[in-house]
Amino acid sequence: MVDIVPHPVPHNTGWIEVISGCMFSGKTEELIRRLRRAKFAKLNVKVFKPKIDDRYSNSEIVSHNEQALPSIIIEKSEEILNLVNDADIVGIDEAQFFDENITNVAIKLAELGKRVIITGLDMDYRGKPFGPMPTLLSIAEYVTKPKAICVVCGSPATMTQRITDSKETVDVGATDKYEARCRKHHYIP
Repeated sequence: MVDIVPHPVPHNTGWIEVISGCMFSGKTEELIRRLRRAKFAKLNVKVFKPKIDDRYSNSEIVSHNEQALPSIIIEKSEEILNLVNDADIVGIDEAQFFDENITNVAIKLAELGKRVIITGLDMDYRGKPFGPMPTLLSIAEYVTKPKAICVVCGSPATMTQRITDSKETVDVGATDKYEARCRKHHYIP
């Protein structure tokens, strides 16, 4: 994959990158790739994920293809500010599960000179903007929107299809509850 951050990279300032799309589009995989590259460059990286996301691990961010990085589990986004003093780069996975204050946290981190890389679902299973993601997308300097593959027709997928009867907006799951779909094959159950 081509490095997404255009050159020249900002100097002596922080910035926000958002990786957002539907489930199974590779958001966490891309976050892990960027963070590993930063570690190779000997930059100090801190990674966070919400406590609610316990699908694959309680101590790591994990992609659907089983790539993983150790992470710090938090309940409220403001906790991040107390844990990143020495960090050059802050990775935040599954931001749609955080409170709306995650936006202020990201701005503060960027103002402190940190590179902030955030992932999250842009839309819920109904195709509606999800939690703080619309605001994060609008304040980011860089936005990446990867696509998945529609399980029905093989077209690029941008929608998350819930395949259970749950009507809750937040229902944490993976292939047991969701599929990637194109707009044509997405429906609200």
